[in-house]
This record gives sequence, C-alpha cells and structure tokens, in this order.
Amino acid sequence: MDHQVSLPPSTTTGLSFKVHRRQPELVTPAKPTPRELKLLSDLDDQQGLRFQFPVIFFYRPNLTTNHDPVQVIRRALSETLVYYYPFAGRLRELSNRKLAVDCTGEGVLFIEAEADVTLAELEEANELLPPFPCLEELLFDVEGSSEVLNTPLLLVQVSPRVLACVSRPYALCYLKRIWFLHAFSLLRGIHVQITRLTCGGFIFALRFNHTMTDGSGLSLFLKSLCELACGLHAPSVLPVWDRHLLTVNVLEARVIHRHREYEDQVKIDTVATGDHLVTRSFFFSTKDISAIRKFLPSDLHNTSFEALTSFLWRCRTVALSPDPNTEMRLTCIINSRSKLSNPPLSPGYYGNVFVIPAAIATAKDLMEKPLEFALRLIQEIKASVTEDYVRSVIALMATRGRPMFVTAENYIISDLRHFGLGKVDFGPWGKPVYGGTAKAGIAVFPGVSFYVPFKNKKGETGTVVAISLPVRAMERFVVELDDVLNVFNG
Repeated sequence: MDHQVSLPPSTTTGLSFKVHRRQPELVTPAKPTPRELKLLSDLDDQQGLRFQFPVIFFYRPNLTTNHDPVQVIRRALSETLVYYYPFAGRLRELSNRKLAVDCTGEGVLFIEAEADVTLAELEEANELLPPFPCLEELLFDVEGSSEVLNTPLLLVQVSPRVLACVSRPYALCYLKRIWFLHAFSLLRGIHVQITRLTCGGFIFALRFNHTMTDGSGLSLFLKSLCELACGLHAPSVLPVWDRHLLTVNVLEARVIHRHREYEDQVKIDTVATGDHLVTRSFFFSTKDISAIRKFLPSDLHNTSFEALTSFLWRCRTVALSPDPNTEMRLTCIINSRSKLSNPPLSPGYYGNVFVIPAAIATAKDLMEKPLEFALRLIQEIKASVTEDYVRSVIALMATRGRPMFVTAENYIISDLRHFGLGKVDFGPWGKPVYGGTAKAGIAVFPGVSFYVPFKNKKGETGTVVAISLPVRAMERFVVELDDVLNVFNG
C-alpha cells in the first residue's frame, strides 16, 4: 500500500508539498548470517539508552549520474548487514533486565518516498537545520517500530526527491496512521527512509536503537555503508562485537566512585513537564567562540567544547530563571574508548563506550559567578573519567538494576563534531549539505543538545546546536545570547 500526504502551505514561506511514501519493506543481509543470541554489554543496556535515535542527511542533486540513490543505498545496506548482522536481529530482555540480540536475520526497516520540493527551496527557507518541518514524514514512524524490544534495530528512509518545505515554527503534518502494519508490530531496531526530491537530490534518514551503538559506533556503520555503496567489497574496518569486555560478573562488581549522575531521583524535570516547548537551532562560528572566550581569563586554557558548553549552561539557566538555590546539572557525554587499556577495545568495536559525569552547581552560582566557574566544573568532570571510573559505571549498572540518569534540572551535551557525520558520502552525490541529529532531545527528555558541524550560507564553518525550551524561556535565552555575541562581534 502506498501512502500520500498533502501538507498545507507554509505560513512564512508559502511552500507546500506532497509526500508519496511506498510500503515499508525489510532489507535482509545479502548472505546467510549466524543465528545466535548475543548479549549486550552492561553499558549498552542501561535504562537511559533504551530509546530510538534519529539522524538525517540532505544531498544535492548530481545531474550527470544515472544512479538511483534508493537502489544504491538499499543494495549497500543489504551487503553491510552481512558484517553488522546483529542489526538485522531483534532485541530481547532476559532476567535481571539484561538485553540480548536475537540474531534472526529478519532485516531492517526500509522506506522509499518521494516529495515535490527542491533542496534549493529548503535552503532558501532556512529549513536545513533542526527542527525539520514534518520530520515524521522524512522518517515515518511505522506503527510498532519505535519500541525498544522485539522490533527492527535500524530504520532507514530514503527520500530521493527533496520535500517542498513547510514553515518551521508551526508546521502541521496531517497523517492517517491507520496502516496495515501488523506485520511490523513485532519489529524493532534500525529504520531507514530515503526521500527523493524533485531536483534530483534526496534525503537519507535513519533511526537506530541506542542500546546497540553510540555515535562512534554509528559512524563506523555509516562508513562501512558508504564504502560498500562506492564499490568496495568489504569494510575497511571490520566490526567487532566483544561486548563481554564491558560486562562484569555481579559477584565481582565493585562501584568505587560516586556517580551522582545516577542518584535516586526525587524531583521531576520542570522543562519536560512544564509549558509548551519550542526548538531552535543556533550557529556558532569561530568568531562566536572567540567572543565567548573574552569572558574567560586569557591564561585559562580551554577547548571550544568547554567554552561553548559553559556558556550555554549559564545562558540556559538564566533563561529558565529557577529558584537561586536550585541544584542545576550539566552532563557531558564522554567518549571513553581512549580510556580503556586493560584490555583495549578493537577499532571495530561499535557498542556504547561513553559515560556521563555531571557537573553540579546552584543556579545562583551559575548566574552570578564568572563564566570561569562553570568552565572549571566542566573541566573537572572531564578529567574525572578514567578507566577505573568507566569500570565503576559498569559495576553500578550490573548491581543496581541498570538505573536511569538524573533528569531533574539537567542539561546534557553530546559533541558529535568528530564522528564524521558530515562525510557520509554515497558516491555521485558527494557529502551532505547537512548531516547530523534530526532534533534536540532524546525520547521524552528534551534537555539534550548535540554539537553538529555545519557550513552556513556565508561559507563559515562552525557548530550548530539545537535547543528546546519553554516559549518564554526561549525568548530570554535568545536575548541572553545576543547580549553577549552581538556586543563582542560588533
């Protein structure tokens, strides 16, 4: 069954579009793969990772090629699944909430779609950054596919014709979700959708189960997918499972650090439960980072991550205007592969290998003390991550029921700038105009921002950060940002 959706004209751009989506299919490995049950690691199956995570890529047309991106990516996906065959399986929950992959070879969810808009129209309307209009049409949520257990571990949607754009702030997507999808009700994992655009460009969207992999692991998978799409016979880096290396015997587990990121939660997150949320993307150039550093001592060494993160944490706190004594948190997602040496992980390891230490301060201190205060807190938690710290988190997960991280008054930052998402190249169409996260937030928790590399219309390279806040808080956040950056940037 095909499905077509007509969307109303944008209130700001006047653009409208139709989406023609074909029936979802399952792409299976190109060759027979082992049928086995593979346990996830104790980092993989924690409660905070039990959700689906979307990424999206926009490609310009190449009028000199006869290749169809749908066919190219579908074939490459089938070949890639021979090496990453656990993605073609289904996740099961065993005793003590332990997760395992049943390597059934059933395949990943794949959707082909077409939309009557051009990439140029999207660019002119400034719609190539989150929040993307009608994201649910670019990565359709097949009924039953968004669960964590027993569903496809990867969903891919390829939209080979670019969608005509709907206005960003309040794009309305009218969907009839009465589908034939009993067949997919027991699937979960990777979901891919490719949407063709009328100009010859396309949109490649992918949703994956975060318990299976992290940003670094996803980049390995996408690199392999691109290599096979471009004609290689095997990935240059072969994937390695080895999840036992980050799993501990409960009887031998020792929690030797204090992990405030997993403290028992009493309060609820006021952002997630408060007023209507809005999402905006902000572009920070090298010049903007320099402006932020003018608030820091000139002899204080810091990275762009530390400077930008401390600044955003402070501005966000000011915008939310909490009680001065409220305990605010800033959680950094720290890739920990380089911390592990006993034993080291293989370059092909694609499981989750990160920890989430939290910086904690009162709202009063964040708002009134110099920016150096917040920055040094961030430097301290980064420095706290050692191999012992990672092993302590693993022990905590195994012995304390795989708890959820604290969400109350928490702001989480994940830096994706070093994972090569802007280099996902399937051949004739080159690198994406935008490649990165599809939205701010994760699952039902909106307090997460991702750092994504981007080149703006001026040709400036920088970092895009999507942020979700209540309406009034977003207004204050924009003012706070402008007061700083406009003054120092002239």
